Amino acid sequence: MMPQPDHISALGTTDPAELDDDLQAIYTKCVEKLGFVPNVYHAYSLRPAKLRNFINMYNELMLAPSGLSKLEREMVAVTVSSANRCYYCLVAHGQAVRRLSGDPELGEMIALNYRVAKLDARQRAMLDFAWKLTTTPHLVDDGDRDALRRAGLSEEDIFDLAETTAFFNLSNRMASATDMMPNREYHKLDR
Repeated sequence: MMPQPDHISALGTTDPAELDDDLQAIYTKCVEKLGFVPNVYHAYSLRPAKLRNFINMYNELMLAPSGLSKLEREMVAVTVSSANRCYYCLVAHGQAVRRLSGDPELGEMIALNYRVAKLDARQRAMLDFAWKLTTTPHLVDDGDRDALRRAGLSEEDIFDLAETTAFFNLSNRMASATDMMPNREYHKLDR
């Protein structure tokens, strides 16, 4: 018996063969690049237009040029997911932190308590902000933005940090609401 449930989403998924050609092409590209289609895509397949929106937003936030590195954005994803206890995103984005950092421990450290990880002042300020925006958004104020500026973030960087934090709060809530399970492959990668 496997400890993780066998379903992808408690709400079911759409058969990939029934998806439009553009989405099937994305699935094919995922298999070529990753070896599998992330289960979040399968879960969102119930609503193909929303799947397209999700993919576009994710790609813009996580892959487009930004003053935040790809690793920093993944660290934010794991920190937010830690605060929200989102199993799917902790597993999937923890693996991305392992891959991008080359450190098999960093993803787990951030997942359990980012404060124990050896981070530079910029990264610490970013994760402090992501945690606060996730857990007590009504307390975010000018002092928090000033702390980010002192750590070297530009106005655009602060915007990107806030948007990445907000996106993963949305993603975490969708994963929790649908009981979304991560691909088992993530557990073995980059160890």
